[in-house]
Amino acid sequence: MNKRQRSITDRTSREAAAISSSHHPSSSHYSSDGGSTEKEEGMFTRSLCLSYGSISVMGRRRNMKDAVSLAKVDSYQFFAVYDGHGGSSVSNACRDRLHHLLEQEVEQWKLGGKGAVDWEKVMAACFTKMDEEVGGESGSTPADDDMNTNWGNTVGSSAVVVMVGQNEVVVANSGNSRAVLCRDGVATPLSRDHKPDLPDERKRVEAAGGRVVNWNGYRVLGVLATSRSIGDHYLKPYVISEPEVTISERTECCDFLVIASDGLWDVVTNECACQVVRRCLDAQTKRQLSEGMSGSSSAPANAAALLAQLALARGSKDNITIIVAELG
Repeated sequence: MNKRQRSITDRTSREAAAISSSHHPSSSHYSSDGGSTEKEEGMFTRSLCLSYGSISVMGRRRNMKDAVSLAKVDSYQFFAVYDGHGGSSVSNACRDRLHHLLEQEVEQWKLGGKGAVDWEKVMAACFTKMDEEVGGESGSTPADDDMNTNWGNTVGSSAVVVMVGQNEVVVANSGNSRAVLCRDGVATPLSRDHKPDLPDERKRVEAAGGRVVNWNGYRVLGVLATSRSIGDHYLKPYVISEPEVTISERTECCDFLVIASDGLWDVVTNECACQVVRRCLDAQTKRQLSEGMSGSSSAPANAAALLAQLALARGSKDNITIIVAELG
C-alpha cells in the first residue's frame, strides 16, 4: 500500500468511526437536514441471502424521487434501486411493477421450454415492457387505471436490478445507479454507470442523431446526465431503456452487496463503501459472539444508514437510497 492509499484508508476509517459513534443502531428512522427517511430490515432463506438492510434518505432535495424494491422472483431474491428524475412517478411505477414483469418474463421463458434462462433477453424484455408502460404505449398500469398514461414522457428513472440466486448474482442496469459486490474484501462493481461521455455511449447517441453537450457536466442534448433510463420518452431514440446485464458466479468468497443510487456513489468510492459495511458487519459479529447472541442481524440495515450519513457528511446533494445484502 503506497502513502496515498494509506492516507485515504486512514481518512475513511476515521470518518466511519466518527459517524458510528453518533449512530444509534436501535433507531428505526434516521434523518438529516430535515430529510425524510425509510429504513427496512429482513431475513431470507439462508441459501439466498443471510440478511439485508435498506435506507432511503431525502437529504438536501425537496422531494424524494428514489424508490427501492425487495421481493422474491422465481428462486431468486430480487433487489432494486430506482433513481427518478423530473418527478417520482416513473421510479414509483418501477418499484410497484418491474419485479412482477420480470417474474412474468421468467415464467414465459420456462413455459417455452427454452432451457436455462437467458438473462440478457429476459431482462431486456422486462425493461422494454416497463418503459412502454410508463410511456403509455401498453395502456395504463393495472395498479392505477385513472393515471395519466403520458407521465413517462418527460419523467424518467435509472434502474439497477440485482437477482441473487444460490449459485449466481445477476445484475441488470440502465442508468447511473450501481451495484457493487465485496468479494474476499475486494470491491467489485457489477454494473457500469451509463454516463453520456463514455465513448461507446456517446457513439450510440450520436449515431441516433443526438448530441452529448457539456452543460454542467456531460448531458444528452444538454439535458439528461445519463444515457440510459426508463421513461424520458422525449429524449428517444438517444436515451434508451435497454439494460446492460452481468452474471457473476456466487461462491463462498462473496461477502455482501451494496446497491445504491448516485446520491451515494457521487461522493463515496466503491472501496470506501465496502470498508464501511465490512466494519459494521464485523462489529455485529463480534458483539453476537461476546454476548452469545444468535438469529437475525440488524448489521446490514445499520451499515446502510451509516453509508447514508457518510454521504451526507461528504456533501451529497441528491436523494440517497442504499441496500446492503449480506451473502455469507
